[in-house]
Amino acid sequence: MELAQFHEHAGRLKAGLRRVFFGQDDVLDQLLAALYAGGHVLLEGVPGLGKTLLAKSLARLFEADFQRIQFTPDLMPADILGTEVFQLASQTFQLRRGPIFTTILLADEINRAPPKTQAALLEVMEERSVSLGTQTYALPPLFTVLATQNPIEYEGTYPLPEAQVDRFMCKILLRYPSAEEELAILAAYDQGQDLHRAAQSELTPVTNPAEVLATRQELTGIQTSPEVLRYLSEVVRATRSSPQIQVGASPRAAVHLLLMSKTLAAMDGREFVTPDDVKAAAPAVLRHRLLLTPEAQVAAETPDRVLTRALAQVEVPR
Repeated sequence: MELAQFHEHAGRLKAGLRRVFFGQDDVLDQLLAALYAGGHVLLEGVPGLGKTLLAKSLARLFEADFQRIQFTPDLMPADILGTEVFQLASQTFQLRRGPIFTTILLADEINRAPPKTQAALLEVMEERSVSLGTQTYALPPLFTVLATQNPIEYEGTYPLPEAQVDRFMCKILLRYPSAEEELAILAAYDQGQDLHRAAQSELTPVTNPAEVLATRQELTGIQTSPEVLRYLSEVVRATRSSPQIQVGASPRAAVHLLLMSKTLAAMDGREFVTPDDVKAAAPAVLRHRLLLTPEAQVAAETPDRVLTRALAQVEVPR
């Protein structure tokens, strides 16, 4: 697939999402970039902003298998992964597959499940495989976890362990719509259109998993100059030296930042990465990986504000 086709391919997906998800183009860009780069996504926002709608629409647009798991405190690992059932007739174990065997997995309210159940996703997200008993089962190469969580309701929730948080390529924050965007949503419902039903019945596939995998091969041709690579490294290292950050970004975060930056460049139709691509990708890739110091938390600092100050201290290559 040529770079021009990559740009056109992303445009098709973005146009399809815009039919049911109004505004917030930066959210759509980050979501598609993570998909192309082969990463998992954490979607965070208050209830009613369209997190589930976004995931369902994306799966529909490239005609992929889709499963939704509603995470609850009583959810067990076997409810996600499946189990091996002994068959008396054949005297053998038979695999009963769980909802993890899909291409797009919506992990709804992932922080409501206990740590034991959350840990069941660690191998799946990293290796894209499921181990049950003595067997390991491969998942589709396009397997992607889209997890949602509510930032304002903490009763009955379990914070995600750092090891799992680090496996998400990016954390995308959904905001309230602007006045114009909210009017567009109201107008659609006023005309009898249900956006959730439209995502299932009216959206038609515009691509397929094979095409999406082909676009990933194109990313290897996107050039990153030594100066931009050094800038990207210094951005990541700045999170480790900030006095307000207790735990900075990992080397895996640096790799994810590089992949996201290259993908944003390709989506823009460019063959090279610029510092602006790194700046655009940095908040989504790094915000969930930063653990602020107790003093910063008491001062009501946020990872985004601390990250903005850290970025300002890194010299941008000319």
